[in-house]
Amino acid sequence: MNAPVTAVGQVRVCTVLPTYNERANIPLLIDGIMQAAITPHRVLVVDDDSPDGTWQVVEALAAERAGDVVLIRRQDAKGLTSAIQCGIDAAIGTYAADIVTWMDCDLSMPPEDIPRLVRAIVDGGADVAIGSRWTPGGADRAHGWMPRTLSWILNHWAMLLLGRQVHDYTSGFVAVRAETLQRIRLQGDYGEYCIDFLYRAGKLGYRLQEIPVICVPRASGESKTGADLWDYLAKGRHYLATIWRLRFHYGSMNDVETS
Repeated sequence: MNAPVTAVGQVRVCTVLPTYNERANIPLLIDGIMQAAITPHRVLVVDDDSPDGTWQVVEALAAERAGDVVLIRRQDAKGLTSAIQCGIDAAIGTYAADIVTWMDCDLSMPPEDIPRLVRAIVDGGADVAIGSRWTPGGADRAHGWMPRTLSWILNHWAMLLLGRQVHDYTSGFVAVRAETLQRIRLQGDYGEYCIDFLYRAGKLGYRLQEIPVICVPRASGESKTGADLWDYLAKGRHYLATIWRLRFHYGSMNDVETS
């Protein structure tokens, strides 16, 4: 389902960064993204009115890097999924991006891996490129043994029920062709949006390609993934419910839709 692409140096890429209280990390992340860029690249920060003033830091960076960094400050909306979708809509609708990427803003996901995701689309013909911790060559060094184990179990359960085209359904580090995002909008709360999106993309016949990445401990601030075992289990319950719903309502990704 992949459309023709131009040379990598001519592709317009926009990286969406959903932020909440990432004041210390966001300048380093933006610098890392821009230094690694191999394409005309724009960083679009969607901040949910962070109490720590993240939006003020980004506002100053946007003034210094006019056109390369854009701030969307949301004062009347909250949530990870809606923030990413807001950024996607702006990236495609306002800035005519050919490829949209997004990632966490805690520096656990190396920005230097963005070009590898982009090349998987431009050179490799993928529609969706996934930064994967659970494919050979990838690793999760960002979390302790408990969250790593729970993530491994969750993703293997997803592979069993939804399809083995993806090993890291909860990645959150993704690059996608604009055409694909115009057909599939994000839905769900927190991390289950990624399970839902990757499943629907595969189910519709889009080509998914995983790129191994090594996630590292966050540089600063508090993790939003989970505060303790009970928090992880609570989020995990929602993930499992999403997997169950997709599998038994729509079937495996191996049963690709043709319409």
